[in-house]
Amino acid sequence: MKRFAYEQLPAWLLIGVFGLIVIHAPLTVAIGTLWPDIATPIKAWKEVLIGLAGVLVAIRMTQRGHWQMLRYDYLGWAILAYWGLHIGSIAWSDASWQSVAAGLLIDLRYLVFAACIYHFVLMYPKYIPRFIKVSVVGAAIVVGFAALQLVLPADALKYIGYSDSTIAPYLTVDKNPDYVRLNSTLRGPNPLGAYAVIVVAAAASFIGSKQYKFGSTRLKTYGISLLGLGSLALWMSYSRSALVAGMVAVALVLFVRYSGRLSAKVWAVIVAAVLAVGAMGYLIRDTTFVQNVVLHDNPTTGAAVDSNEDHASSLQEGLMRALDQPFGAGVGMTGSASLYGNDGLIIENQYLMIAHEVGWLGLALFTIIYLTFLRRIWHYRADWLALGIWASGIGLGLIGLLLPVWADDTVALVWWGLAALVMARGELHESTTDKKAKRTT
Repeated sequence: MKRFAYEQLPAWLLIGVFGLIVIHAPLTVAIGTLWPDIATPIKAWKEVLIGLAGVLVAIRMTQRGHWQMLRYDYLGWAILAYWGLHIGSIAWSDASWQSVAAGLLIDLRYLVFAACIYHFVLMYPKYIPRFIKVSVVGAAIVVGFAALQLVLPADALKYIGYSDSTIAPYLTVDKNPDYVRLNSTLRGPNPLGAYAVIVVAAAASFIGSKQYKFGSTRLKTYGISLLGLGSLALWMSYSRSALVAGMVAVALVLFVRYSGRLSAKVWAVIVAAVLAVGAMGYLIRDTTFVQNVVLHDNPTTGAAVDSNEDHASSLQEGLMRALDQPFGAGVGMTGSASLYGNDGLIIENQYLMIAHEVGWLGLALFTIIYLTFLRRIWHYRADWLALGIWASGIGLGLIGLLLPVWADDTVALVWWGLAALVMARGELHESTTDKKAKRTT
């Protein structure tokens, strides 16, 4: 019974979140359509599971004396300070209690999830393969359904409750019906593009690894399929920030893997190819395709205000509010959480969104946490998953300049969860290596 409570139950809860989060959107929309009275609370299923897992993991850590490892780890203290600042900001927030509750869940859930996975895996490393398998299956579901949407009617999701009052069954590029943006099983095309960055970076890293080279035909098929379908989902999301992030992430993977093996001639060819692509892009800048897909600025599509103007005005307002309120306006005052109140405010920049809620101190703490994750993951870059998560983390950080990327539950929980898994696996491997070295001396 104790083993079930302290090992198997939190494992099921955490792995369950990993598995179900990729179908969270259609699941909650369908349930909310059938039972409207529980439409809002059902969205919190993942936070409830994470909270329960967190309690069980904390109890087990106390029993095994694992809290001592936090004593000299500034990352743990930074995360605790970030949590505390959000809770403390309730005192000066003018948001409704619904907005405050939603804001706390949105802002803190991925860090709680990461902490749970990190400490649980350190105590029970045998579950690492299960987390990875579930993540791979989840990725296959998302990018696979995105490919299926190419042959389904654009509004096929309306049959399970998608609508303008829940989640739009599909979007277009600036009201142009010739360019339909895919949702897959996520909440929209922008989250799909961001999620696809993780898939593409991890798949590219796997294909360049020893596990792929010496792996079975089935493993190689999985890797190539995820790379191809992930690239398709990334493109068909028509998310420009995600497309740039994906290219940067894959370029980083290739650079880390192969930069030391390339001759000067090869580098010259690569530079020439990049310049040629840039020149071609300049030459076709006035075509319909570029105007719609790249620039999102075709005056013939009928959009009263294009997405470029929306981004610019949102960034300007976010910057002015952050400068006017250096201590922040309080949790729940920004993003989708603020829509539960009377004055909804959407700031299309992850960093300005944080600064608006918890001030410049909150932004500084988040920056320390995020960069520390990236630095520690970089340390284990020889592992294919670590390299893929590191590269995609940089890509997602770039998306955050134009979108509140960590506000999306699927993208945030998957990346931060895998990042914590990579860090724990790397530390366990180092610990095992050190013990073997001591036995041989």
